[in-house]
Amino acid sequence: MNDVNAPDAHSPSRWSHWRGLGGWNFYFLLKFALLWFGYLNFHALTNLVFLAWLIFPLPSLRLHRLRQLISLPIGFALLWHDTWLPGWESLLSQGNQLAGFSPNYLLDLLNRFINWQMVGAMFVMLVIYLFVSQWIRITVLVSLLLLWLNIVNLAGPAFSLLPGSSTTPPVVLKTSTPAGAVPTALDDTAPPTSANLTAWLNRFYEHERQRNTHFPTTLPADSQPFDILVINVCSLAWSDIDYAQLRSHPLWKHFDILLNNFNGATGYSGPAGIRLLRASCGQTSHSDLYKPTQESCYLFDNLAKLGFKEQLMMDHTGVFGNYLQELRDFGDIQAPLMSQAGISPELTSFDGSPVFNDGQLMQRWLDDRLKSSEPRTATFYNLIPLHDGTRERGSTQTAPWTPRAQVLFDQLDTFLNNLEKSGRRVMVLVVPEHGAALKGDKMQMSGLRDIPSPDITHVPVGIKFVGMKAPHQEQALAVETPTSLLAISELVSRVVDGQVFNAPNINMSVLTQNLPQTPVVSENDNAVVIMYQGKPWIRLNGGDWVPYPN
Repeated sequence: MNDVNAPDAHSPSRWSHWRGLGGWNFYFLLKFALLWFGYLNFHALTNLVFLAWLIFPLPSLRLHRLRQLISLPIGFALLWHDTWLPGWESLLSQGNQLAGFSPNYLLDLLNRFINWQMVGAMFVMLVIYLFVSQWIRITVLVSLLLLWLNIVNLAGPAFSLLPGSSTTPPVVLKTSTPAGAVPTALDDTAPPTSANLTAWLNRFYEHERQRNTHFPTTLPADSQPFDILVINVCSLAWSDIDYAQLRSHPLWKHFDILLNNFNGATGYSGPAGIRLLRASCGQTSHSDLYKPTQESCYLFDNLAKLGFKEQLMMDHTGVFGNYLQELRDFGDIQAPLMSQAGISPELTSFDGSPVFNDGQLMQRWLDDRLKSSEPRTATFYNLIPLHDGTRERGSTQTAPWTPRAQVLFDQLDTFLNNLEKSGRRVMVLVVPEHGAALKGDKMQMSGLRDIPSPDITHVPVGIKFVGMKAPHQEQALAVETPTSLLAISELVSRVVDGQVFNAPNINMSVLTQNLPQTPVVSENDNAVVIMYQGKPWIRLNGGDWVPYPN
């Protein structure tokens, strides 16, 4: 008697229904090409699982077609995951801000996002693939190459398929420090595995929680009144200055001190403003910026307790991204915004709002100080004419960055000259938020700052003492050790009694001696970049650490 459950000897085996990858071969070949040139954060095992899902034999042609349909969104999501593009969480969190962009700015970003040379190369690859696939089983080659990549990846979570190894980008912060300057807990001699890099970052934040600036409780009787003006410039990094060839501008000759290795620690304006206003404590993680902190962390609160009247000035409305409210809520600066009435709109921001003339605003600040009887003020001044997408009045096209920077530098130069002539005693600190990302790199296009790369966070910080009795040095004292926002607070605390303006001689080397040094750690919502063993490493969306591609 025949067994009814026995397989039919004439029916094909389930394992004979191998159909190959078909068009998915080009999908993987395209990824290999992008990986070769350093444009992917490739997840080898995930891609291997996806390949196995695509070629697993299915006897039913209907099931095979259904799998193809299901695979389309999966393949797109995996390709996005393999790129350096912002994660879905970041896009969702930035959704309201994207809605505030003007249509012309969105079109400009879209045009920059499309690399037409790369589109042309993809077309050539497609033609070659269609031609070669007539004679060669591409599925076998793709499968073997992906298997090989997984074997290579067993050595660690990060690898490079590039012809040469990843190197440090051309503009980086120096990491050499004097003996004993960096705590033993932050030693970076361990191999750069994901576990070691994560442990190092955790130790960094633990160490930073213990650091703060000590301000005096009261000023001495012989203290000298003066003003503090913090000029917080959006979209200005050393890489941008070099790109625009503006290092020789007269502006940089004004300063007494230049912090040449200063890390702004973020790529966005809101977090940058909060970090600066909380500069009196060590560096925190991005998420901790939006949590309560000690009262002693607020730089302007510390100055207010010593008799400095808080002032707030901007060349914009502060509405976009809820910027002004974030400064009040998380930076604890409650001073009313200085009036912009009568100030000419100079540019139009990326969201269509006016950007007021900074030369006029700075002159208004000086005129007010000359008229006021207030002995001490501390002013936070945020300005955005260099922000990406800013355009000339009446124009729909983004204005070139270099002419805008030239105008702003000229305005700052004129203001500092007028300040010198006025006789006011003022400590001026130019502290940029972050860079403009003029160059872009393999991780993100020009203007995008979702990943706080060294080119974006390595910003020029200049300090000028106007109205000193002591003669100024011919050249600014360059501080080359790695510093960040705590160094700003420390410098302010050292001169808060105003004696620097009354002394017959000032040694800037002594004034800047033993400034707090901070290893390079920069963080946005879903991206962390650190300098470890002299090279930048990046972690996206809480995943593994990989070398920052050059």
